[in-house]
Amino acid sequence: MSDLLFYFRLGWEHIISLDALDHQLFILALAAVYTFSNIKQVLILVTAFTIGHSLTLALSVLDVIRFSSKWVEFLIPCTIFITALNNILRVDKKNGSARVNYYLALGFGLIHGMGFANSIRIMLAQDQSVGWGLFGFNIGLEVGQIVVVAIILIVGWLFMNLLSVKRRDWIFFISSGVFALALKMAFERPPF
Repeated sequence: MSDLLFYFRLGWEHIISLDALDHQLFILALAAVYTFSNIKQVLILVTAFTIGHSLTLALSVLDVIRFSSKWVEFLIPCTIFITALNNILRVDKKNGSARVNYYLALGFGLIHGMGFANSIRIMLAQDQSVGWGLFGFNIGLEVGQIVVVAIILIVGWLFMNLLSVKRRDWIFFISSGVFALALKMAFERPPF
């Protein structure tokens, strides 16, 4: 049970820690188009990301796939600014952006899963319970993402309901900021 809790905490910190800015920005870009009335869709979205993330993490830990960490570190901010750009380009569309985000979450989760693979591969290789370790990590990651999404939805609700910011402006403002930060991160991590 202590191993499960150790990996749960590791997954939790993977999203909650101050070093997890890229992960937090991606969740922010994904969740920016939603409100509390869409809570079911947001939870499905976060779970789609976790599934993609878990799949590549498991394949990498089991040494089925390996990718250059330089490319992964470059591609992660690319997934963030593509998601934010999708929000910006589709800000006036009613449901299109949300639907596309499901595919972005799942597909880009595959890339994000490779980002932590090298670190966790070493830990899990020394542990006999790879399955429980991955399970604990992914549950911690999922719970952490739900907390981050809840914070995003609360802040969005405050801006839209108490400060009367239009939903369109909220999505555009958040997505533009995320786009700029992610683009800067991508330029700082060239893979060549």
